[in-house]
Amino acid sequence: MSDDLPPPPRNRIDMRAWCLLLGSFTVLMVAYFTLPLRFFGEHRPVLSWLLFGVVLTGLSTLLLARIIDILNGTGRRPGVWLVFLICLSMTVFAATYYVLGAQPDEFVGLNTRLDALYFTLVTMSTVGYGDITASGQAPRLVVMLQITYNFVFIATAAGALSRQVRSGVESRVRRRD
Repeated sequence: MSDDLPPPPRNRIDMRAWCLLLGSFTVLMVAYFTLPLRFFGEHRPVLSWLLFGVVLTGLSTLLLARIIDILNGTGRRPGVWLVFLICLSMTVFAATYYVLGAQPDEFVGLNTRLDALYFTLVTMSTVGYGDITASGQAPRLVVMLQITYNFVFIATAAGALSRQVRSGVESRVRRRD
């Protein structure tokens, strides 16, 4: 090898992608805290459950597509997409809990959107403090769906992200040697 050749390009963090992710997350949270979510719920049960099912199916499909992109090494920024889709999933479950919490005797301790977001994160992380509990059948069903969704999709996504990071680190180490 000649010393005149430039060093190979480094894998730099794409700041544009991460700024877009941060901006998207901000818009997601603003929408979550401001949209009139109580439009859904006990007054429109068929629409509410149908929308929840369609959105969850769409999210699952998108997550699987991004996971496959990571495993195949294809796609543009699948890791950033995965993080966004996980945040979107969290927001969908939080919105669902908030709507269900408006109905009497469905939740104990869930009164605000922040409570619903907190409950979603606690459930997603499998911590389960017990300060907010699902007491009605519909919230229990959604909690079971979220736990299953977390085990199947979120855990798989986290594994794929871990694999992507590990292979990126390994390729950088090989380039240095």
